[in-house]
Amino acid sequence: MTIGNIRLPIMTSLIIWAILWEIVGRSGASFVIPPLSGIFARIVEIVPTPSFGEALWITGKAFVIGNVIAVLFGIPLGVLMGRSHIADRIFLPWVNLFLSAPLSALVPIIMVIFGAGQTTIIFTVVLFAIWIIVLDARAGVRSITPSLVEMALSFGATPWQAFSRIYVWAALPEILSGIRLGLIRAVKGVVIGQMLVSIIGFGRLFELYSSRFLMEHFWALLFVLFAFAFAINEALTWLERRFEYFASSRN
Repeated sequence: MTIGNIRLPIMTSLIIWAILWEIVGRSGASFVIPPLSGIFARIVEIVPTPSFGEALWITGKAFVIGNVIAVLFGIPLGVLMGRSHIADRIFLPWVNLFLSAPLSALVPIIMVIFGAGQTTIIFTVVLFAIWIIVLDARAGVRSITPSLVEMALSFGATPWQAFSRIYVWAALPEILSGIRLGLIRAVKGVVIGQMLVSIIGFGRLFELYSSRFLMEHFWALLFVLFAFAFAINEALTWLERRFEYFASSRN
């Protein structure tokens, strides 16, 4: 960030927004926006509580299981679409449709099929995460030079060896990018699923705080989720940079 000829630290804009938030919160202009200092105080207060720990366990379990399913099914489907024109024509319209569709509207339909329980929440996480994983895996495979695969097959590589040792590794930068974006979308999916389906986990806490107008608690929980999504993004971005050299093996 640069003002005139003065170069300011990267955190300057965040500090300015934090000061403005604190001023607006203390002015009492809106009960929806409490002081930022009060929000951070509530974070310290609610994180050690048993209710937060229970919500974290329920939400984390659905989040992890849903993302594992999305990765295990999304990457092979993306590789298949990138390798086969027939599969690409069959699945690509549906993948694009679900990626751009308002997925929250589909949650009640999933609830009718699977019931109001953890299965529906896990499926909601999968629904939010899988499509971007598929598209990025597809993009990575389509960037691979065909002669690389032909050479492996000419040396007797099986289809599984071609998949596991060529497609996945050569497309790894895009696959990691898709997983990163899928995990971020899954954070939204797990909270929406919990709020719309059975009001458990973090969804129950959001419902509790909003219904009692505990806005400091509400924002504190929201900030915790923001921090979690930011940490995932930064960790996987670092991992992407570590594996960028695999992209050179496609040429």
